[in-house]
Amino acid sequence: MASSAPGRGRRRLISPAAAAAAVLLILFGAEPAAACYPRLFSFGDSLADTGNFRFYYGNNSGEPALRPPYGETFFRRATGRFSNGRLVVDFIADTMGLPFVRPYLSGRRAEDFASGANFALGGATALGPDFFRDRGYDIGRGRPHLDMEMKWFRDLLDLLCPGGRSDCSDMMSQSLFLVGEIGGNDYNLPLLSRLPIEKIRSFTPSVVAKISSTITELIGLGAKTLVVPGNLPIGCVPRYLSIFKSDKKEDYEPESGCLRWMNEFSDYHNKLLVEELEKLRKLHPGVFIIYADYYGAAMEIFLSPERFGIEEPLVACCGGEGTYGVSPAAACGYLSL
Repeated sequence: MASSAPGRGRRRLISPAAAAAAVLLILFGAEPAAACYPRLFSFGDSLADTGNFRFYYGNNSGEPALRPPYGETFFRRATGRFSNGRLVVDFIADTMGLPFVRPYLSGRRAEDFASGANFALGGATALGPDFFRDRGYDIGRGRPHLDMEMKWFRDLLDLLCPGGRSDCSDMMSQSLFLVGEIGGNDYNLPLLSRLPIEKIRSFTPSVVAKISSTITELIGLGAKTLVVPGNLPIGCVPRYLSIFKSDKKEDYEPESGCLRWMNEFSDYHNKLLVEELEKLRKLHPGVFIIYADYYGAAMEIFLSPERFGIEEPLVACCGGEGTYGVSPAAACGYLSL
């Protein structure tokens, strides 16, 4: 969950995403649950992408996640994961007694996906590019999004069940579906472009509605158990702490040092998501829809870092110097900018 950067003696947090591994204790307890779910299907963005990024953009694309320090502490090589080690989805698979979930773009045959598939892709948004373009903001026409991941999933069902999707009913009902985290990039991209927070906040109902419609489609295809993570406390992210640094004491949470207004925004997203999941539970009483509190899990680290052996939870391990260990001229993984 933490790693020492080269030349530094103090332990720092490499990514708040690592904190979300704590939800495993809530979801599965301390014992492996291999007998419960023989397959795991995952959707989302870089927090869950186990390698689709590498196949989608190509090894020679120059993207940072395709070179060290990404992957150096566990796999000993870059795998396309946006982490120096494993992701939450890797820990979930391991807890279930399954192999690491195979990236969808790396397989061709039905047997390649005997234990499930991962459709998550780094940089993906919940909403498609047209949504943002209609509101005067361009995220790029080629930006991957949740509808694209669902198309991949439907294509896989056709491969796994050539006799028709009704043949997939047992597989769907016995599989675990991890839907997210997704939606973070719907906010990250405009935040980094300095779009007003009021404008970005207006996107949230549509982001949550897209997550909801995706869950509804999966249920319609036969899914019975879905884990839906919320957003992380983005006000604790070193890059944002550096970009939106303030001289006003009231802009920061006194207990954590995180940016108050950004964490309030994450909390707003999560509140709407929790309310929507409760509506879905009432509509589908035979389906288990589990909210994974990534926000709360991450805040455990930011509020009590010493419990996890971390001395500076708001300082990045990789990405430059400065108060928060990040610099526009030294982005983690880039050879030069």
